[in-house]
Amino acid sequence: MIRTPSKWMMSVLILSGLTACGGEQEELRAWMEQQRHEVQPNVPPLALPQKFNPQAYVGMDGIEPFSVQKLAGALKQEARQPNSAVASELNRRKEPLEAFPLDSMTMVGSVSKQGTQYALLKVDGLLYQVKVGEYLGQNYGKIMKVTETEISLREIVQDAAGEWIERPTTLQLQESGR
Repeated sequence: MIRTPSKWMMSVLILSGLTACGGEQEELRAWMEQQRHEVQPNVPPLALPQKFNPQAYVGMDGIEPFSVQKLAGALKQEARQPNSAVASELNRRKEPLEAFPLDSMTMVGSVSKQGTQYALLKVDGLLYQVKVGEYLGQNYGKIMKVTETEISLREIVQDAAGEWIERPTTLQLQESGR
């Protein structure tokens, strides 16, 4: 019996607390409604769009930017610059292995003949002998050193700024699984 009145008393206190909260909600709603009527939004009006005036294209009379004529002129200008790393490369005759990218070449061995070290390259199903001083690859790759396990090259490539720079590259011996 002692427990029953305490439960009853507890429930009365909870109900009275809940009814007190309900009154504050009404005050809050009334304040929100009052603020909504008093505050007016201040949005500036949008500017009128400007009238579009079409312009005639006059670039048709100039040289096309990707024409052979324009590219040939740029290559000639590059070759005339005395400190350009690629100038001497443009004036020499291309060798057959310069038509293939380095990725398509595989070093499969090396041979020494009369004191000269040759590397054996497999390109497009054919076997080639190369030595120091010859060229291969599409980036003016000149063979600088040939060992039993690798070919050291000096390539000339353009950097992000468009300047020609030398880049060392190697082709490693690819051993086939037996």
